Amino acid sequence: MASRLVTQLGTQDIDDASASGLADRIRALILDGRLTVGERLPSERALALELRRSRSTITRAYGVLEAGGYVSRHHGGSTRVTLPHGPSAAAPDADDEAIDLSIASMDSTPGLYDATVRSLPRLAALRGTSGYSLQGLPELREAVARRFTERGAATSADEIMITSGALNAVNLILTAIGRRGERALVEQPTFPHALEALHRHGYRLVPTPVDTDGWDARHLTDTLRTARPHVAYLIPDFHNPTGATLPQEERSRIATTARNTGTHLIVDETTAELDIDRGWAPTPMAAEGPNVITVGSMSKIAWGGMRIGWIRAERSVIARLLAARPSFELGTALLEQCIAVELLDDVPALTQHVRRRLTAGREAVTAGIAGIPGMRMPETPGGLSAWIDLGAPLSTTLSLAARERGLILPPGPRFTTGGVLERRLRIPITLPPERATEAMTRLAQAWADVRGGGVNTVDDLAHAAVI
Repeated sequence: MASRLVTQLGTQDIDDASASGLADRIRALILDGRLTVGERLPSERALALELRRSRSTITRAYGVLEAGGYVSRHHGGSTRVTLPHGPSAAAPDADDEAIDLSIASMDSTPGLYDATVRSLPRLAALRGTSGYSLQGLPELREAVARRFTERGAATSADEIMITSGALNAVNLILTAIGRRGERALVEQPTFPHALEALHRHGYRLVPTPVDTDGWDARHLTDTLRTARPHVAYLIPDFHNPTGATLPQEERSRIATTARNTGTHLIVDETTAELDIDRGWAPTPMAAEGPNVITVGSMSKIAWGGMRIGWIRAERSVIARLLAARPSFELGTALLEQCIAVELLDDVPALTQHVRRRLTAGREAVTAGIAGIPGMRMPETPGGLSAWIDLGAPLSTTLSLAARERGLILPPGPRFTTGGVLERRLRIPITLPPERATEAMTRLAQAWADVRGGGVNTVDDLAHAAVI
């Protein structure tokens, strides 16, 4: 079995990398959080065997990382991940605030303050209770259920559980129904923290491709039939990061296939309400059958600081979730739930704000990318981000160069299971226009640094094209 480092590196992109190039790849994994501080790396001999490289190349690469403060080497040969300290650790100057494009999220909806004020009497009325809310306030569950019903999936409040965000919901589902050692089908690319959650719960990941033009539905259904995964994690609406939306007819086909293979579909609808100009509204996959477990969140339509999410599932699954939840938390904060009730009373106001902000952000990113030679931005009818085609496998190299320009930019492989998709880059369209414009200026500078540096050009890396 390949080590975690080699799995993250993706061997097809480093076959001919120099020692310094290999060190740069590992440094990118560390800066991007894919390798954690304190994590033990393979020995020089073991890594040389895995990569089929000379031991001297690995020794030099580890030496470069050690000199930069990114690994520490201990007596006996162990090498562990560290982070550099002091001035060298900060890429941007102190007076040059970094722009973080690793977070695709907007500021709060304008109605948040008023909704908070309106929620206080509701909160005060709960003072005579224990304050614990294992399944969630009935009125909030009713509001979430009503929204599902309005969108075409008839839902009752007892099919809803309120959680502390969508990722909390995913972890709760995996705690309740997970099976260590089983397979999990995941999109490639997808939301990185979902991959981490599945790994943590012991799943073996089986990828299926998604691009800006959508899913390979045949590959997906064939993989369901052959791999028979225990769970499948899908983002069918404004997929993160590609922005694609799964066609209505494919939803039914996938849900039916999953039902026949005994697969639980964990459907992430965190981005479902982020429509700019798609022009059509699909029926939620929740309408496709009892094997669909849906998670949603207020974070993208209201504010990330409101840790409110939900799970929509059949009653027997809700019962299992209720049984599992007390082992790590006793419910969701009541104040946030009371505020969410107020906000969901006026969903059109929330979506109107989202559409206005995303339109402005998209325009700024579109203009910026248009001015960068070699990059291509696809149509982006909604969602959090644009999935940029760089035209060459330079994503990790560009990410490193961007840090020197005060731009935190996760490379394409951050959204994958095996270090692939080096031609791709996720750019959020959620920043205010002026901030997005500045980010695109810095991106253009970093791109010029990469393309003008005499290394890692299209010709130099033709052998490393991602398939």
